[in-house]
Amino acid sequence: MQLFDYDRWNNQLPSLTGEYQGASPYPHIVLENFLNPDVLDACVQEFNKLNEDDGWINYVHYNENKAGLNKLDLLPTSIKRTINELNSPEFLKFLSTLTGIKGLIKDDLLEGGGIHQSKRGGFLNIHADFTVHPHHRHWQRRVNVLVYLNKDWQEEYGGNLELWDTKMQACEKKVLPVFNRCVIFNTDADSYHGHPEPTTCPEDRYRRSIALYYYTEEAHPLRRATHYMVRPGEEKKKFRVKLDNLMVAIYTDLKGMLGANDKIVSKVLRFFSRKK
Repeated sequence: MQLFDYDRWNNQLPSLTGEYQGASPYPHIVLENFLNPDVLDACVQEFNKLNEDDGWINYVHYNENKAGLNKLDLLPTSIKRTINELNSPEFLKFLSTLTGIKGLIKDDLLEGGGIHQSKRGGFLNIHADFTVHPHHRHWQRRVNVLVYLNKDWQEEYGGNLELWDTKMQACEKKVLPVFNRCVIFNTDADSYHGHPEPTTCPEDRYRRSIALYYYTEEAHPLRRATHYMVRPGEEKKKFRVKLDNLMVAIYTDLKGMLGANDKIVSKVLRFFSRKK
């Protein structure tokens, strides 16, 4: 069973490349029916069987409320197969042509990526992603690939991915996280995005995705931790967002120096979130 239809997508690359590289507010594209739906159905079923004891990391602090699982050996078969396909040389070639970025590198550690899910009330404030892999000092982060796994997701549930302009003046695009929709975008220092509005889905529903990040080798990469922003009208939140950014930056530096893992970050950020 073919997971990614290379013939179909490669044939569309001439038009997709122009759409991607010319997009505003920064290079990105939204692709529908991205992967084999039968495989993604299996991924959904595997998600349903996972529980809190299966290695989930809780990212709970002022700027986000979600859970992630990024240990490849702990992931179920179909999810692991999907990640391996999206990290394959053939897919990297497709991605490099689409984005115009040569030499893209996969991340077997799935740093910050893997699978994500959030419950009702989950959110992720607008931010620009960390720019350098904490365990590879010359790896500059360049591209995100997000594949959504939310069947029958309704507009009223919220959870839209928002893409903001580089001056943080306005949201230029909203993407509902529906099943088998893929969003690919450049991760520059001002590629601001997130889903800042808490989800309002039923208590038994989750906002779920597969998230993969890609890098290039650079001699002198720009190094910065994930940097959260306040939206217009949220000036009262500025101090808390700034403090949270400081905590995230400190942890990111320690993580790179000490080789700490994200199980620790979830505990650290929860501690500081309670303090605030």
